[in-house]
Amino acid sequence: MAEHYLPDNLPSHIQHYIDGSFVDSAGGETFDVLDPVSNSNYATAAAGQRADIDLAVKAATKAFNEGPWPRMKPRERARVLNRIADAVESQEARLAELETFDSGLPITQARGQALRAAENFRFFADLIVAQFDDAMKVPGAQINYVNRKPIGVAGLITPWNTPFMLESWKLAPALASGCTVVLKPAEFTPLSASLWAGIFEEAGLPRGVFNLVNGLGEDAGDALVKHPDVPLISFTGETTTGQTIFRNAATSLKGLSMELGGKSPCVVFADADLDAAIDSALFGVFSLNGERCTAGSRILVERSIYDEFCEKYAARARNIVVGDPHDPRTEVGALVHPEHYAKVMSYVEIGKTEGRLLAGGGRPEGLETGNYVAPTVFADVAPEARIFQEEIFGPVVAITPFENDGEALALANGVKYGLAAYIWTQDLTRAHNFAQNVEAGMVWLNSHNVRDLRTPFGGVKASGLGHEGGFRSIDFYTDQQAVHITLGPVHTPKFGAPAAH
Repeated sequence: MAEHYLPDNLPSHIQHYIDGSFVDSAGGETFDVLDPVSNSNYATAAAGQRADIDLAVKAATKAFNEGPWPRMKPRERARVLNRIADAVESQEARLAELETFDSGLPITQARGQALRAAENFRFFADLIVAQFDDAMKVPGAQINYVNRKPIGVAGLITPWNTPFMLESWKLAPALASGCTVVLKPAEFTPLSASLWAGIFEEAGLPRGVFNLVNGLGEDAGDALVKHPDVPLISFTGETTTGQTIFRNAATSLKGLSMELGGKSPCVVFADADLDAAIDSALFGVFSLNGERCTAGSRILVERSIYDEFCEKYAARARNIVVGDPHDPRTEVGALVHPEHYAKVMSYVEIGKTEGRLLAGGGRPEGLETGNYVAPTVFADVAPEARIFQEEIFGPVVAITPFENDGEALALANGVKYGLAAYIWTQDLTRAHNFAQNVEAGMVWLNSHNVRDLRTPFGGVKASGLGHEGGFRSIDFYTDQQAVHITLGPVHTPKFGAPAAH
């Protein structure tokens, strides 16, 4: 076993960042943070409680009500956002190294995350400068216009699977809109989030606009969701947590944007470019260690090519390089945490009773420690099987045959989730009809998971609530106030006036 890789200058303690200062929890609470290769604790982190969330919300509220950020011209805010992007890009290698160490993502896949994070800030910098709002005129009678204004303090709750990049998805539009924020990053992966404070300070973001509270979902996350002075919650994570947030946000009627779980189908028709489909179907479930919400974790294959597909797919899956996340040759690294590893392994065991095991099925040889799962392929999986219905969030895939387009669509739609769908066919008519009838917020035709930042991101059914991406993100973080002015004489019914004689 190679010696365990440790990045230089690792912190031994990770703090909150509230009102421009790094601070510990008011009550001194901490939790341990481990790395997924050695499963040993390398740091403690301040564990946020209600008191810490209160302090962060108070700072964010003051910065919103009294500070310059919401009142700056769009171009001024855009300059700060572009400086943030510059700072993120300049730290790309360090960010990738820390992300890989903390999350177990292969280093080659972590490298792209920082650049995508920087692009999010550039995109929203451009968007707020170019944005204009509507005016509606009735000549000589009335003019109506929309006054768009930031809503207030946004609570941002982010997951552990690509932490830094997914934090940028929320931070960039929230800040661009003029909101102030309290970020609660996932407790499994707090390391890269701690870099935002320095990046924002260097870029000139005013004090109190960005606040970060680490901690467990049931403590810090719960307090943030329930806080009366936080009108907005944007959450990415697991569906049952989303349901809890929905319930807890109801009391104060908060705005919610939630991107939740997925069990996305990858549908391969007999006329597909088989090699391209296999490349995509492998990448779609085994990249990011299978820990991705949009993973094509159910592969539906037309019967006439089913045996050939299964054979070729499994042969490739058995060849996937599993190993040290810091090794550039690694294609699948270590799962994020022992708790998650145990969950994924339990599904591997369930799968052995529900499908025909073609690849993987346990821990890879030669990797006795760390949260490693061999890429696992099950064929002949029935639609009622748990591994067909339930989100595993790891390198495990179920393959199921279909006879015709109707059965393919019924299988694709036959789960509670509806985040993404991937469709492989050369038939243009079939492609569009299938895409428009599949229950998914996002569909990729003959392509893998590449998204233009202008497009809506979100799911249907149990996969989410609302959409972000492009102008839709700005819509979430702003109120659109309609202002009406009468230009001519005002004709109002004269209630209570004496009757005319």
